[in-house]
This record gives sequence, C-alpha cells and structure tokens, in this order.
Amino acid sequence: MLEASLGYFINPLVNILLGMIFLGERFRRMQWLAVILAVCGVLVQLWTFGSLPIIALGLAFSFAFYGLVRKKIAVEAQTGMLVETLWLLPVAAIYLFGIADSPTSHMGQNALSLNLLLMAAGVVTTIPLLCFTGAATRLRLSTLGFFQYIGPTLMFLLAVTFYGEVPGADKMVTFAFIWVALAIFVMDAIYTQRRKH
Repeated sequence: MLEASLGYFINPLVNILLGMIFLGERFRRMQWLAVILAVCGVLVQLWTFGSLPIIALGLAFSFAFYGLVRKKIAVEAQTGMLVETLWLLPVAAIYLFGIADSPTSHMGQNALSLNLLLMAAGVVTTIPLLCFTGAATRLRLSTLGFFQYIGPTLMFLLAVTFYGEVPGADKMVTFAFIWVALAIFVMDAIYTQRRKH
C-alpha cells in the first residue's frame, strides 16, 4: 500500500515531464518553483522509502503514459472509454471466468448483494476515469498532472479526520511541500488569467 501511494505522488511529476518532452509545454517562473517544491516533497518520500520503488514507478509511468496517449489521440472521453472497455472485455472475461479463483469471482454462487456491490464498484471506478479522460483532452498535461495531487491530499485528509491516522513527520514534510506547490501553481494560473483579460 505504501509503495502504491508513493506512485500517486510520483505520477503528477511524470505527467509534467511528459507534457514538456512530448507536447512542448513550457512553464513560467512560478510554475517552475511549484514543480521544484513538489519534487522536493516526493524526494522526501523516496528517501523515507529507502530503495527504488519499482511498483510505485510502474504505476506512475503507466498512468502518465495513458494520460499522454489520451491527450494525443483527442477522442471524446465517453467514446475513448467505450473503445478501451470493449478492447479489454475479452481479456477480463477470460481472467474472471477462467483463471481467477476467489470467492468474489464466482458470480453464479455469490449472494445478489455482493454481485450488486461488485457491479457498483465498476460504476464508481468508471466515473473518475471519464472525468480524467475528459480533463486530459481539455487541459495541458502538465496542469492535469499538478491537479492530480488533489486525490492523495483528499485521502490524507480523510485518513486523519475520519480514520484517526496520525501522519509521521516525513509525510507532513511531503504534504507541506506539495500543498505549497499547489498553492503557487494555482495562484500563478489565476494571476496569469487575470492579466490576459
């Protein structure tokens, strides 16, 4: 779980990097400051983790390249999601009905309430993906990457306020860097937008 959460912190930085390399996106000075602060926050987590986090890097790079491909293809969010789902359906069906062997994979033997929960999980997963793909076609990839820090921040707030988790000093340092970076990024965007009008 720790390595996966680290992947969610690395992912926006990879999005920013891919936006610069493949889409020619450029930053203003304040945006560079925000990126440097976010990198510092992620480096604190990497240092705390203590080794090269293969799962975190795999997660970060795969989702970032997915965002880049969605940006380059420029297909409407719903159409793209339909094509992706239809493409993956045979693979998922083979796995679910032929390979997987867990209590939840035997839908014919499950209680109706469990099957309904499993189907609802699909809907709950699809809605954020539709929002992401819609944003990927409309925003700069680097901007999209920066706003992906909102998810881990909300998870942090839920963990602390509702689940009573106590974050360590390293997590607080990471979040401080990222929150300041987000604030700078947003303030710069607002300032630039006002100057244009």
